[in-house]
Amino acid sequence: MKFTAFFLFFLTLTLNAQTNSPWHIEAKNIDPGNYYGVTCANGMVGLVSSPEPMKVTDVVLNGVYDYYQRGRVSNILKTFNHVNMNLDVDGMRVGRSNIANYAQTLDMQRAILTTTFDAGNKVSVKHQMMSLRHLPFSSMSIVEITAKAAVEITPMSVIEAPTHLTDVRNTYSEIDRPHVSIPLLTSVGNSPSGKHIVAASNSFIFPEKHGEEPKIIHEDWDYNMHLAKFRKKLKAGETYRFAVVSSATSTEHFNDPHNEAERLTIFAKLEGIERLLQRHEADWQELWKSDIVIDGDLQAQRDVRFAIYHLYSFARAGTAYSLSPMGLSGLGYNGHIFWDTELWMYPPLLMLQPDIAKSLLEYRWERMEAARLNAFSHGYDGVMFPWESSAEGTEDTPVWALTGPFQHHITGCVGWSYWKYYQVTKDKEWLETRGYPMLKEVADFWTSRVERNGPGQYDIKNVIGANEWEENIDNNAFTNGMAITVLRYATQAARELGKTPDPDWAHVADNIPILKFPDGTTRENATYDGVTIKQADVNLLAFPLDIITDEETILKDLKYYEPRMAKDGPAMGNSVLAALYSRMGNSEKAYDLFVKSYEPNKVPPFGVLAETAGGTNPYFATGAGGMLQAVLNGMIGLEITDEGIIQRKADLPQGWKGLKVTGVGGQDYSVE
Repeated sequence: MKFTAFFLFFLTLTLNAQTNSPWHIEAKNIDPGNYYGVTCANGMVGLVSSPEPMKVTDVVLNGVYDYYQRGRVSNILKTFNHVNMNLDVDGMRVGRSNIANYAQTLDMQRAILTTTFDAGNKVSVKHQMMSLRHLPFSSMSIVEITAKAAVEITPMSVIEAPTHLTDVRNTYSEIDRPHVSIPLLTSVGNSPSGKHIVAASNSFIFPEKHGEEPKIIHEDWDYNMHLAKFRKKLKAGETYRFAVVSSATSTEHFNDPHNEAERLTIFAKLEGIERLLQRHEADWQELWKSDIVIDGDLQAQRDVRFAIYHLYSFARAGTAYSLSPMGLSGLGYNGHIFWDTELWMYPPLLMLQPDIAKSLLEYRWERMEAARLNAFSHGYDGVMFPWESSAEGTEDTPVWALTGPFQHHITGCVGWSYWKYYQVTKDKEWLETRGYPMLKEVADFWTSRVERNGPGQYDIKNVIGANEWEENIDNNAFTNGMAITVLRYATQAARELGKTPDPDWAHVADNIPILKFPDGTTRENATYDGVTIKQADVNLLAFPLDIITDEETILKDLKYYEPRMAKDGPAMGNSVLAALYSRMGNSEKAYDLFVKSYEPNKVPPFGVLAETAGGTNPYFATGAGGMLQAVLNGMIGLEITDEGIIQRKADLPQGWKGLKVTGVGGQDYSVE
């Protein structure tokens, strides 16, 4: 068999295997004008893919905020694009206009995005990109170029600065050692207001021995872009493989980001391609020990793993960074932290990766003083967390959005998440040093927040609930239910530590009303009259709060509010309904709502999730958290209780042969 025929045969087998793989997401029929990229991230650096060959759309650096763009509020920083590459073949620049067979595939198991294409009859290119899991500030691109005819290739590593960075300085240097030469392409600049210094550096990894490496040429194009390139002649049939390692840092992370970016790049270069790959893949293999396995529905399996992949990609253990609704996929919602973290994305991570979940809690802990000042400035005790939070933990909601001053349930969500962590881990030392101090402050907020108008009338007035379309209302169901829940959790936490709880916590909890219509249906707020709602609110009292437990009321609330949910509302509403129907034994209704919670939200070509059906703002990690709760807490039947994680009876949707979650507290849970 000739080489070309053998190569095509092997490629066909590989593509068929990926098409039927539960681990691969293929981008099909790529249209550059209708393209929403997939993100390779490691919890610190997010690389958002591009329809252009060997390029990315954005590089997002976690935890770094400054004031620019919109809303007079902070925005997560889009930093130097330090992983882009150009390629010339026989002097011709490779681009979308002169390539064929362009394809992209995400390997979720290894967290590697592979792009392949042909440049005329000259070369075939394979480009693999990853945000290295074991090196939080570093990334790697591996390039394989196979010559179809004798050619000269000129690959280029490029660093580009977004226009909002100022005082950009570009440098190139080479560190020469007896056994290695280390080229360093580096850029340093200031964030828009000058609050931060950001830096990026990269270097080539060549296969040749020292002294035989290609000669590198540095070109300064302008203040916002420079590159390093080399030339290489290839014979027909020859494949040349090399890599670019890149590091991004800022003064949020290091006092001296310039030197640190270069040090990290040097470290990665001298580790070499194979060692970097081995450790990156080993870390992802460890993460995937906690997984959801669906037997009998390949598409659902991919969709669920895609959601897990994104949550794992957007956060990491050992930090104090949280999750924004769009994770590290771009600048959506300014990268701010909302209730989306605690109520939607945190619970699946708590069950699957409690060490990552702990980092999300630490983010809130480090911002308690700001929350205390927020409570003080509004006339309350304890802590009052902002609706939108960024670096400092002060309120970062644009002034025109009333959610900032009035969406107080987020403070309850923070306290709720803290008790859930203790229920899962039983870490009493953490409860003493973190959990109880937080719950105490949250409880003190609610006892000062209620208006004591008589028995059963400790009202919580003038708020915005989970359904944000009802503004400045009284006795919102979810807000009141969450206040009741965390006041009781604070009491439990005190007793768990042998402390005497403030008796006012239980007293107030017992007197906060949950309103009803005359027929017993739970009323969303004191003036709610049946209008369309943005998302689930009342239904959250049954799950995840367990305030309403009798099935008759749960079903009555489901039937009343489901038809009132807006078709253009966010994904979370349908996912919580799916979990509730599953918990009540209606597996087919649950499955329909589960699919409805994300399938209409997919955008091309990877099927990343937008916030709403027909939306264009991916990746909506909040929706991923919701659909995972529909599976974990609904279809698999897991519950977080004072006894830890338990499994109740659950039924499979029709067509699913089996369902299993692995690595939850060292255990596997399954439904046959």
